[in-house]
Amino acid sequence: MSSNSFEEGKVLLINKPLYWTSFDVVRKIRNRIKIKKVGHAGTLDPLATGLLIVCTGKFTKKINEYMAQEKEYTGTITLGATTPTYDLESEPENFTSFENITPEKIYAATIPFTGEIQQVPPAHSAIKKNGKPVYLLARKGKEVQLEPRTIYIKEFAITHIEMPVIHFKVTCSTGTYIRSLANDFGAAIGCGGYLSSLCRTRIGNYTLNESQTMDGFLKAESCEP
Repeated sequence: MSSNSFEEGKVLLINKPLYWTSFDVVRKIRNRIKIKKVGHAGTLDPLATGLLIVCTGKFTKKINEYMAQEKEYTGTITLGATTPTYDLESEPENFTSFENITPEKIYAATIPFTGEIQQVPPAHSAIKKNGKPVYLLARKGKEVQLEPRTIYIKEFAITHIEMPVIHFKVTCSTGTYIRSLANDFGAAIGCGGYLSSLCRTRIGNYTLNESQTMDGFLKAESCEP
């Protein structure tokens, strides 16, 4: 496929590999197709996998449109501890017994986290404050205060319980931090919790099943004349 076709605009559905940043994906694609205009529609953290929409050429104008669409995730929350980053980017701490946490309590705890809610983003995030990403301050041990944001969680379903690990499915609006949801959910239950795995399965009408791996994309492009 020629560079010209990518410059005219394409939407690529990529299954982001574990440990890659979203920009790693963009950079690899940019280098392969030899054009500068490449961008993604919604960051996935390095420890998350799943659907990443990548736009090329003239279609980069559509990025905000894709970012605004509803998202769907599956993943796991591990109870009985917290982490500074709300996921496994940092070491678990504040270990607390979860012996008295019943399945009934877990299911009931999801109810306050559905519908329109206020959510405070993680201090370890790329949100900018005074022109700088707040994670830079958080990594230096400085206190970061972020204002709560209004988000909408359409569905927060517990799909499997294997204590202390809880499997879930979430359908939500743009701007939702699943790491914050995991941390807040653990706090509501009373024993703490952190996000231990995450996969984005849908953005709007695009699904993970329609995506291709990075290896698949790179090999396909390298085979083009």
